[in-house]
Amino acid sequence: MTIDNSFKRFGILYGSSTAMEQLHQQVERVASTDATVLLVGESGTGKELIANAIHHASARRDETFVAVNCGAIPAHLIEAALFGHEKGSFTGASRQHIGYFEHASRGTLFLDEITEMPVDMQVKLLRVLEAGTFLRVGGDEEVKVDVRLVAATNRDLDTAVKQGNLREDLMYRLAVFPVRVPPLRERGSDIEMLALHFLEALNEKEGTQKVFSRNSLDVIRSYSWPGNVRELKNVVQRAFILATDTLDIEECISDLAAKKPTVHEGYLNFFVGTPLADAQKEIILATLKHYSGNKRLTAEALGISLKTLYNRLKEY
Repeated sequence: MTIDNSFKRFGILYGSSTAMEQLHQQVERVASTDATVLLVGESGTGKELIANAIHHASARRDETFVAVNCGAIPAHLIEAALFGHEKGSFTGASRQHIGYFEHASRGTLFLDEITEMPVDMQVKLLRVLEAGTFLRVGGDEEVKVDVRLVAATNRDLDTAVKQGNLREDLMYRLAVFPVRVPPLRERGSDIEMLALHFLEALNEKEGTQKVFSRNSLDVIRSYSWPGNVRELKNVVQRAFILATDTLDIEECISDLAAKKPTVHEGYLNFFVGTPLADAQKEIILATLKHYSGNKRLTAEALGISLKTLYNRLKEY
């Protein structure tokens, strides 16, 4: 099976499913502006790739794209990392340091896992977004920058605000143009096409002609891929390394993941030996998702009382 040429739909983004078609349209529209973008999606869905696509489709494409994972920077270092510092501003600061904002000036700065940024830093970030200026740590002269900001999170925004992980005023400032990044399980035939794309790339790199087994294609289509595109890519690579000629995907999915039920076209498939309590939990959560969070409809579909449903959800 080969990849349809129509699969590559927008720059470096792959996918022709309805979910990706909508995403392509949003990227195309917002890329031509300087609006701040907030990408919301599960881990492994490719939020940095989408931010890169926005940058490369914009008028800033010839300038720098800088990606920063806010959760990977220690809280006491994040201000200096973003805004830079002056010589002697703290122990070990032997010279002036330029931060990520200045490195990205005239280009695009991507702040991943924005809800992991300390709240006091969120106040300073808000000021930069409003004024376009900041002070380096230990400095007294304002630095002016022209940066297009794209932020991302894998958390629900309302929950993050309620739990104090995200300032509400910053959320509204970041979400000038919010974009929901679809999980892989919602992308239909894209899943198989992405797997083939990853396999083609590996074959080209290694000078081989390996293929998927028929069973592997069935697994690729039916498995729920909780780790999204990142998990799919890693599994294909593991199977490629182990295969002589034909890839077996199923044995490369971790034991933990393989025991999880898969969702396909409204059906839940459980592995033999799944604990009854786990099966009940997955059925309840899948039904709740099917009814878009409507608890009354969920309870009616499951044949339980609304009180019982609330109790189960509280346990989970």
